[in-house]
Parts: sequence; structure tokens; C-alpha cells
Amino acid sequence: MKLPLQGIKVIEFCNVAAGPYCGLLLADLGADVIKVEHPAGGDTLRAWPPITDGYSENFASLNRNKRSVTLDLKNPSDVEAARGLIDDADVLIENNRPGVMARLGLGYDAVRERAPHLVYCSISAYGQSGPRAQEGGFDLTVQAMSGIMSITGEPASAPVKCGVPLADFTAGLYGAFSIVSALHAASQSGVGTHIDVPMLGATLAIAALQTSEYFGTGRDPVKLGSAHPRNAPYQAFTARDTYFGMAAGNNALWRSVCAVVGMPELENDARYASTTLRAKHQTELRETLEAVFRTHDAEYWIERFRAEGVPCAPINTYSQVLADQQVEHMQWVQPVQLPNGVATRTFVSPVRFDGETPGIRLRPPALGEHNTELLGGARTMETNA
Repeated sequence: MKLPLQGIKVIEFCNVAAGPYCGLLLADLGADVIKVEHPAGGDTLRAWPPITDGYSENFASLNRNKRSVTLDLKNPSDVEAARGLIDDADVLIENNRPGVMARLGLGYDAVRERAPHLVYCSISAYGQSGPRAQEGGFDLTVQAMSGIMSITGEPASAPVKCGVPLADFTAGLYGAFSIVSALHAASQSGVGTHIDVPMLGATLAIAALQTSEYFGTGRDPVKLGSAHPRNAPYQAFTARDTYFGMAAGNNALWRSVCAVVGMPELENDARYASTTLRAKHQTELRETLEAVFRTHDAEYWIERFRAEGVPCAPINTYSQVLADQQVEHMQWVQPVQLPNGVATRTFVSPVRFDGETPGIRLRPPALGEHNTELLGGARTMETNA
């Protein structure tokens, strides 16, 4: 299939998650992403388990459709080789602390003199300037700083982070979106730009409902477990055997819930006359509904709510959802080969173009696999220890 970013060349100076995920999104859509790694071990994600015959499947999940070269950026000749890669690139992505690339001679001000068209994207914990710019950060610390941990978990529970590395991947998404937008502008003007993607800012941006709640009320949002601050019934409920999720997000769906549980009198209960009132009284509403839900297994209720058009779902494990019929239909799980020849599976881009799911053009690379191809015959492929 014709991919929208074919012909775009990206140089990636990134480790672990936020930057590599940004590069992955571009690579999946056709960009030629060249990953620059240190010869001694490369991207630290290469050492993260699960390790299959010496190769990290975590690394594989974020680095398909890329090529790898190894350069020691403390070596002047390797820095010059990096400049050669950048000169004819369209995009550069880096996720070092602010100032690191400049000290290496590869900061935006230096490279734009040679490549004024370049879209240069810097991803960091707090941004390229300001009082916290030099502070390091990982997903956990940004979730803590951003307020996410203050609203995650059950009331009165210890602070917990979201199980998915939300801050890392949100920054990667903002980076990819901003890069594509800047490429469009550069294609018209011939002039690139420096994009500053702070993980803290990206994580606060997706918390629009929580920040607006504070701005509008002056009160901090609080932990509600799986419940919703402005809607009910809208959470995980206990059935006879296990939990299930159900979200009746408007009055019409609420009437359907009353019909399914056989309690039409709830429709006329003044406590539940609107979504706002149901949210206000959701503790007693949950207790009322769960008394009924405990009479049957979760699948019984899921079938009946689905039949009435009420959004609902089992509380899946990853093994369960990856085997779901919708995931299979969309062809999101595809086979991939590791550099050591081992066959595994991975989750590919979820976005379809003209009904087609972008596939895997290149398996994830061995460390320095493309040195000879991209840097010349003087360099030999490094092996991944």
C-alpha cells in the first residue's frame, strides 16, 4: 500500500520510550527512520525483558520499520558522520536532556545552518527552557508531577500510576503529530522549525477534563476508582463471578439500564433524574445495581446490555483482548521476526488507510545492522550483546 510518509527521512537519537515511540509512529506510516545508537549496547530498551534468545521483545515493539547505525557521538569523526545523515534528512528526533545535543555539536542552531529545511523535534521531561528544564524525568515521575497519580486508584488508597506508561507515549504522540504538521509547513516555505515537546505539558494537555474541573470549581479532582465524576452508572460493577464495565453515558442509555435490570421505578427516582444527579448519588446507585448484578454472571449482563445498545465490556487481561475477534478482524496482531531469526508477534499501527492496516516493512534491527549500508564500508555491523 502507498503510505503517506513515504519519501520522508527521519534521524532518531532516542532511548527507551517517548522518542522511539514518536519515531515508530512515523515509520509505520512509511517514513525511513534511521536510529542512531551508541556502539556499547545501543538503546537501553534493548536490555529490557522479555529477552527471547538474547533479543528484547520490548525493544522490538517500538523499533520495527527502522534501520540502525552505531555512532559514538563523543568521537568527532562519528559526529561528522551524524551530520552527514542529518544533511539530507527531513526530520530529527531526540529525547536527551536539554543542552546535550548542543554540547555534541548537533543542536538545532548548529544543524539548521546546514539543513534549514529540517524539522527538529526535542522530547524532554519538562521542556527546553524554564526552571525545571535540566531536571530528568521518567514516566513515573511525570505521572507524579502532572497530577495523574493524585486521581488514580481507589479513594484513600496509596498513590498508584497508570499501568500504561501514559506520559511517555502521550509525548510521543504529540511529537509525531507536531512533526507531521511542521513538515506540511516546511513543504510550503522550505524552512524547518524546532519543536519542543515536554512530557509534563503533554500529560497535562490530555487531562483537560481534570484541569477544567479545577479551574471551574477551585477544587482538586479526587480519586474515584473506575467511577466518573460527572456521570453514572459509568464504572466497573461486580457480578456473581467477576467484574464487568458498563457506561450509560446519557438519559436514553440510563432508561435502557433500568429496563435490563427490571427496575423501571429507578427512572422516576429524583436522585437519578439526570447524569449530574446520578453522579452525585452514584454510591447508592452502584449498591442498588450490584444487588441485582450479583444474581448472574458478568457475561449474562454483558449480553443483555449489548442487546440494548448499552456500552459494556468484560475486564480483559491482555491475553484475552489480543485474542478478541475485533482485534483479529482489524489485523492488529501480526507476526514479526527478531534479528536472531526467532518468530514472535507484535501489535502494529491501529490506523487504517482505505481499509488497509499498515504492515511491517522491516523487522526491528540488530544494533548497527545498517552501518555498512548507511555509513559506508569502513564500518562493520555491531552485534547486540
